[in-house]
Amino acid sequence: MKVKRKYWLKVPLITIIRTVLNTGFRMVFPFQPFFMQGFGIGLEQMARMLAGRSFVGLFSPFLASLADSRGRKTGMLVGLSLFSIGSLAVVIHESIIAFFIFILLSLLGKSVFDPSIQAYFGDQIPYQRRGLVLALTEMSWSGAFFIGVPVVGFLLDRFGLISAFWMLSILGLIAILSVVVSIPPDPEPRQDRPSLMANFGTVFSSPAALAGLSLMVLICLGNQLVNVVFGVWLNESFAFQIAALGGASAVIGLSELIGEGGVSLISDRLSKKKAVLVGLLGSSLSAAVLPFLGRTRTGAVIGLFFFYLSFEFTIVSVIPLMTGVVPEARATLMALNIASASLGRGMGSLIAAPIYNVGFPFTAALTAGVNLLALIALRHVVVKEKG
Repeated sequence: MKVKRKYWLKVPLITIIRTVLNTGFRMVFPFQPFFMQGFGIGLEQMARMLAGRSFVGLFSPFLASLADSRGRKTGMLVGLSLFSIGSLAVVIHESIIAFFIFILLSLLGKSVFDPSIQAYFGDQIPYQRRGLVLALTEMSWSGAFFIGVPVVGFLLDRFGLISAFWMLSILGLIAILSVVVSIPPDPEPRQDRPSLMANFGTVFSSPAALAGLSLMVLICLGNQLVNVVFGVWLNESFAFQIAALGGASAVIGLSELIGEGGVSLISDRLSKKKAVLVGLLGSSLSAAVLPFLGRTRTGAVIGLFFFYLSFEFTIVSVIPLMTGVVPEARATLMALNIASASLGRGMGSLIAAPIYNVGFPFTAALTAGVNLLALIALRHVVVKEKG
């Protein structure tokens, strides 16, 4: 089945917008030492802030489900508005509180926008071709590290701490205007449309959906154990400074781009569930060998390259898989999928610093084990949609 040309034309715009959102979300990790210094935050406090962001993300489905009840475009605009407000908060008042507001709203904005666009394409793109289309939009995740984060590093280095938030604020407002112009208006809500609680009930009564949500929790928990500390690890082990961390981020972005490209090429052919299986096995192996490769500066970057490549291949394979599990409450499930990712990241953020203090090899070993545990959840994910 072919994808209509008008939807192909929207893919680049959505990918660019999501790159902006993902840059705001992801830039905290590689430049964590410099944000900590600029805002006067310690590692433990930063870890608690990141955990707080992730746990606040658990409430995002209550906002994101409006894409089921009010329309996909409405959900997109609400998400972009939250992101823009968060960025402007730091521009208006440079403080720890404003930075925490940005951390929270950048997550909430992404958590509302992403399921809205996934549901939008899920409505319009046949399941057999959905892996390709969604994988292309997911290149925004790697694009954030490959393009966005190095740009942020340049701004931080040349123009100071607030310059990055100026950039995100302006781009967020441009993104709102772009969605207003390019996405058709939402249809009038049906009188018999399912209520918020009905949509949640549909998801939580599905064993396959619950298995998929558990899968996402475990994948993101394992990844976050490394995500929270890799910038600190590189800085402490090899004295990586801001330019070097930006370069390492670009390498990680390239690995994720390759992972997303792999999904776009094979997930629709191999089957999305088998693609997730391959990704989980690769994630476990790459985590296990990371401490051994990380004995040198070059080896550490190579190890992170393969770690993020396998993770990205896994996570991007999960997204089209989940769009077919409960089609009648697609946006709600995708919002809960992102909330599950937030739960996993929150749990990982809470324990990442204490585990890292034991030693980075312990961090890597636990990450590998969590990914292997996710295989159990994957067995119980069943796709309802076939067409």
